[in-house]
Amino acid sequence: MSCFVRYLEHKEKVMKGGGENAIARHTQRNRKVLVRDRLRMLLDDEDYLELSPFAGLGLPYGDIPAAGCLTGIGQINGLWCMFCANDATVKGGTAYPITVKKQLRAQVVAMQNRLPFVYLVDSGGAFLPLQSEIFPDKNHGGRTFYNEAVMSAMKIPQVSVVCGSCTAGGAYVPTMSEEAVIVHRIGTIFLGGPPLVKAATGEEVSPEDLGGARLHSEVSGCVDHFATTEKEAYEHTRNIISTLNYELPEEDDTPVEEPLYSTDDLMGLAPRCYNHSMDVRLIVSRLTDGSRFQEFKARYGTTLLTGFARIEGHQIGIVANNGELTYEASLKGSHFVQLCDQRDIPLIFLQNTAPEPAHTLSQTKAESNTNRLKAQGSMMSAVACASVPKITVVIGGCHGGDSYAMCGRAFDPNFLFLWPNARVSILAPGHSEAFVQTEEEITQINEMLEEESSAFFSTGRLWDDGVILPQDTRKVLSKCLKIIKQQEYQLSREKMRTPFLRM
Repeated sequence: MSCFVRYLEHKEKVMKGGGENAIARHTQRNRKVLVRDRLRMLLDDEDYLELSPFAGLGLPYGDIPAAGCLTGIGQINGLWCMFCANDATVKGGTAYPITVKKQLRAQVVAMQNRLPFVYLVDSGGAFLPLQSEIFPDKNHGGRTFYNEAVMSAMKIPQVSVVCGSCTAGGAYVPTMSEEAVIVHRIGTIFLGGPPLVKAATGEEVSPEDLGGARLHSEVSGCVDHFATTEKEAYEHTRNIISTLNYELPEEDDTPVEEPLYSTDDLMGLAPRCYNHSMDVRLIVSRLTDGSRFQEFKARYGTTLLTGFARIEGHQIGIVANNGELTYEASLKGSHFVQLCDQRDIPLIFLQNTAPEPAHTLSQTKAESNTNRLKAQGSMMSAVACASVPKITVVIGGCHGGDSYAMCGRAFDPNFLFLWPNARVSILAPGHSEAFVQTEEEITQINEMLEEESSAFFSTGRLWDDGVILPQDTRKVLSKCLKIIKQQEYQLSREKMRTPFLRM
C-alpha cells in the first residue's frame, strides 16, 4: 500500500508541472497552451502511452517534474506516433541532463518500433551550469540531431511544431525534421536570441524579427507551414500525418476475450517479500486471454515458467521467474527464447529474480555454480541475439546477473516497465553480509540499497520506461504489442534502388 501511495504522490507532483506561478506566466503572459492541452489538440484521444512520467524526480540537482518534457505514444488519424513535447512551465523549458536522456530514449523507442515522430518544441536551451553533463559526450545533446538524421535515412517520418522558443541547439530540431510548422507570435527559431545580438553588435531586435514565424516561412524557408494559432498548428500536423504512406487494417470489432480472473487482483499479488517467490502462474493467469497458457517444458527447470499465450489476440511467448534461475531453468529459457525467435513471436519477460547469488560453500556447489554460470551465459546470448520484439516488466526483484538473462535494461528490450513494489539493484537490501566485513558497513550498505533499489529511484533516473500499476499491466502490454505491430503497415520502408545499366 505504501508503494501505491508513493505512486499517487509522484503522479500528483508531475501533473502540477512547474507550479502555479509558472503555469500562470506560461498561459497569461506568454499566451501559450499547456503541454497536456497541446496533446489533446494533437492526438485522437487521451488514451496514449506516456513514457517515464516520473523521470527527473529525486535527482541530486533537484526535482525536474517529468524531466521537463512529456514523451509517449499516441494515435494521430489512427496512426501510432511517438511525441516529445517540452513543458516550458518546468524551469522555463531549460534542458537538464535528464531532459536530454528522456528525449534520446524517445528517439530510440521510435527507431526500434519504426514510429513517426512529432516534436512539440518549446525549449530555452541547455542549463549551462550542468553543460558538462549535457554537451560533450556521445549520448548527450548532440545525439538528438544524429538520431534525427539516422531516422530520416530509415524512412521514419519526423514532424516539428515550433510552439515556443527554439534557442541554441533546440533550433536544429525543426530544421532537421521532414516538415515543420510554426505558430505566429509564439514560435521562434534562432541560435542566439535578442540579448546575445545586443551583446555582440549593440543592435536591438525583436524575437519576431530575428526568428519569428513570418521570417522563417517567408524568407529563410526553415519551416513549411505558418499557423496563426496553436489550434491551427496541430490541425496542420494532423494533416501532415494523414499523408504518410501507411495502409492500416480495418478495425476489428471482434470482442476481446478477458482473463477468467480479474486484473484488479494483481495489486494484491505484487510480491512484498523478496526472500521467496509465489507461483507466477497466479500473475500470468490475470494477463492472458481466457487465462489460457500453453506451457513449454513444464516438468524441467521449474523455477522458470515459459510458454505461449495471447494478449488481446496478439500471440506472445512468456518467460517468467518462478524462483532461482538454476542451470536447468537457464537452459530451458535459452531454448524457449530461440524458439520464439525462430517463429517471430514477441517475448514478454516477467522479472522477479532471486535476491542474492548462491553461496559457494563446497566443491560440489562450486561445480554446480560453474554449470549454472555457463547456462546463464547461453541464455543471455539467446536473449541478446533474438531479433523479435521484447517487453520486460519487473514485478518484484531485479538483481544481479539473473536480471540480464531476463532481458534487463542493458539487453535493450523494446519497452521496460516496473511495478511500484519493484526493486532494482545489484543485490537486494538485507543481503550484503557475505560481501562486507563489519556490522557498521553492513548497515550502511543495506541502507543505501534500501533507498537506491526503489522503483521510484530507478524511474527518476530513467532506467526504465515508467512505473505502472499492476492492474494496468495487461492494458499496457496490449498497447505495446499494437505499437510494435504497426511497422508492418508502412508501405515505404525500403527505397527501390535504380538498377545498374550496362552499356
